Amino acid sequence: MVGKIAKNIRPKKGFSNIVHILITVIVPVLVYAFVKWDFAELALGIILLSKWRMFAVRPRHWWPNIRSNSVDIIVGISALSFVLLSTSDKMKLFWIVLYGVWLIFLKPRSTPIMVSAQALIGQTAGLIALYIGWGDKPIGVLMLCAAAICYSSARHYFSMFDEFHAPLFSHAWGYFGAAITWVLGHWLLFYGVIAQPALLLTVLGFGFAALYYLQLNDRLSLLMRRQFIFIMIAIMVVMLAFSEWGGKTI
Repeated sequence: MVGKIAKNIRPKKGFSNIVHILITVIVPVLVYAFVKWDFAELALGIILLSKWRMFAVRPRHWWPNIRSNSVDIIVGISALSFVLLSTSDKMKLFWIVLYGVWLIFLKPRSTPIMVSAQALIGQTAGLIALYIGWGDKPIGVLMLCAAAICYSSARHYFSMFDEFHAPLFSHAWGYFGAAITWVLGHWLLFYGVIAQPALLLTVLGFGFAALYYLQLNDRLSLLMRRQFIFIMIAIMVVMLAFSEWGGKTI
């Protein structure tokens, strides 16, 4: 609760709101400038320092604040990774603009739909950046990072619902993300820039989140449940059956 309150404290209108937006815009601008000047570590430092308010409370509130801001941190680090991996200035600027859109328009929203979108964006961006940038790291490192990303995204999603089992569901999804990484990380395949585990976890995560939301609002019929499950299984089968496994291990 403290983390959610701390995340949503921001001026709503007037001069204070304009100042807040200007300060927010400075973050992606500085990230872009430091990357251009080959100071990637300083760019990362700016992203982390922008979350200083997490620690402007008593230490017992630090972990809830970190947990409630973890998706924002994941998106920021992912945006930095995409900027660093881009080969042209236009693509670097493209990712910086998207990061600015996230900070100004997407992150402050608190409706169930927007929070769900934030969780999905955080997980997808985090996993794509993880496998692109760290795909050659030991499988144990990939498993831990994937588990943290999936857990953080799930906790962010459940933060909008009065779900007693939210910690259990979030830990289970984090464990599932680590398990998928362990199985598929030995044969890390890519569809363009998206690694197979990232695509699989994104599809399943979206499907399970949609099923939960519909069930919570008494809008999930038996036919709709079967359709969701069939579509998710069909996508998994197509991905696994038509992938070129030979010679793609890393």
